[in-house]
Amino acid sequence: QLHFVESGGGLVQPGGSLRLSCEVSGFSLKNYAIGWFRHSPREEREPVSCLGASGESTEYFDSVKGRFTMSRDNAKNTVYLRMKNLQPDDAGVYYCAHRRMYCTGSPANYEHWGQGIRVDVST
Repeated sequence: QLHFVESGGGLVQPGGSLRLSCEVSGFSLKNYAIGWFRHSPREEREPVSCLGASGESTEYFDSVKGRFTMSRDNAKNTVYLRMKNLQPDDAGVYYCAHRRMYCTGSPANYEHWGQGIRVDVST
């Protein structure tokens, strides 16, 4: 049975940092890509970043490149999204999801989703 548990969200001031975690069970991270998606008032569910099964990462927005970094700990079955210099446009509900091997930016290609974790960026 698959389980995804996201954590690490919350309220942060502009310029602050957060690290989101996606702890998974029921499959091996060595065989699956994990993507982070964001739901905001502007967009239904847009891709933010993805880490492929082989460990290569993809950032889908120029605005997050250099600020958001994905990593994983296979021993802990956990994937992380470290976000720094957060801005109000980064706010939303962040979801992690998985698909076999390779990253893609289309949410429809992901098989299983976590429950989402809220990120707010405000003074």
